[in-house]
Amino acid sequence: MRGAMTAMTQGKPPLDFRLPDEAATLALGATLARALLAIDAAIRAQGLTVHLEGNLGAGKTTLVRGVLRELGVDGAVKSPSYTLLEPYELSRLHLYHFDFYRFKNPREFSDAGFSEYFGPGAVCMVEWPGKAGEFLPGADLRITLQALDTGRHAAVGASTEIGTACRDQLETFLREAAAGA
Repeated sequence: MRGAMTAMTQGKPPLDFRLPDEAATLALGATLARALLAIDAAIRAQGLTVHLEGNLGAGKTTLVRGVLRELGVDGAVKSPSYTLLEPYELSRLHLYHFDFYRFKNPREFSDAGFSEYFGPGAVCMVEWPGKAGEFLPGADLRITLQALDTGRHAAVGASTEIGTACRDQLETFLREAAAGA
């Protein structure tokens, strides 16, 4: 059941990462892309909503850029700060990158018809999710980024079964990469 908290998700702490530079943030995004591909059947069945939280300059768009590069997007990957939405129709996934920083009222989410993007077959990565309020679907996966004096900190937590599956795949891929290093 989408959005329901399960016993499996309740006991999992967020994954914490120290990202020393932009390359590390891009690499985390690339690993997240591999995790998305690993659960693509579940995404096709129900979709996945990722809330990206953090202040300006924390690395939210850089993380999405890392995801998209790994998924084969060669062109410019820009922040949708002014357009609100950048769609990417990929061979195995439909990824929608939202940025609600400029929202003055949460109702702008529903007025723009954005709810139609959230559902089966879609990965919706949302910057500034709080600006859409109760209109935005809940997060399956929540990634919080914080700029530090040197680098960034990232925390990845899951709220649903599909979010936990993605989090677990991410953890597995990162553990495998560390063992091979």
